Amino acid sequence: MEKPQLIVNGLRLDGRKPDELRPIKIETDIIKNASGSAYMEWGNNKVIAAVYGPKEALPKHTGDPEKAIIKCVYSMTPFSSLEEHGRSGPNRRAIEISKVTKEVFENIILVENFPRSEIDIFIEILQADGGTRAAGITAAAVALATSGIPMRDIPYAVSAGRVGDTVIIDLNKLEDNYSDADMPVAIAPRNNEILLMQMDGGLTREQFKKALEMIKNAGKVITKIQREAIKKPYEDLINKYGAKYE
Repeated sequence: MEKPQLIVNGLRLDGRKPDELRPIKIETDIIKNASGSAYMEWGNNKVIAAVYGPKEALPKHTGDPEKAIIKCVYSMTPFSSLEEHGRSGPNRRAIEISKVTKEVFENIILVENFPRSEIDIFIEILQADGGTRAAGITAAAVALATSGIPMRDIPYAVSAGRVGDTVIIDLNKLEDNYSDADMPVAIAPRNNEILLMQMDGGLTREQFKKALEMIKNAGKVITKIQREAIKKPYEDLINKYGAKYE
């Protein structure tokens, strides 16, 4: 297939500007038997994240006497996209994303509060259109927050990339496939600590600085959506019952 022209007259093929995010929607508490859960739509991506624990580490010999262990499973349903997902079991990509996502949350959860226990994080991609690892991390952070498991911050993730000389944010699948660079990043917004950074392709020093600035600006939008989703169930309860106690 001939490489498509991804930017035409300053706009991307889906009509977005280079620094524009796709629409994001998050709902919480969608899986009632989970400690915390979230459903996210990010553009055409549809993601469910669920958290279980803290609970006794099993098998027992895997437990750490000083902290909780984090287990993370990222997977894509066979019908989520047209590519390489029509079989059961994790592929190499899913295993790699599970590993880096686990490392993000090992550095943000207060694991020292829960010795000899485990916390399980499940991320299921129902529909995929680029940026699923970022969407999964962002959704899982909301699920963890709703579980009540203490964290140092509520992280977000988003990708930046390059098409020719133009730096763009939040790549969709077509851009992911045909861009000149793709850089997913996860950040703890309180102090802008970078929890994950991966790179496919290349950026100049100035392009890298611009990409990181665009990611942090996008993070302000994403963080606001995350926090609104976390607060909404409590606001609904106040709206429903608050008048009785005034």
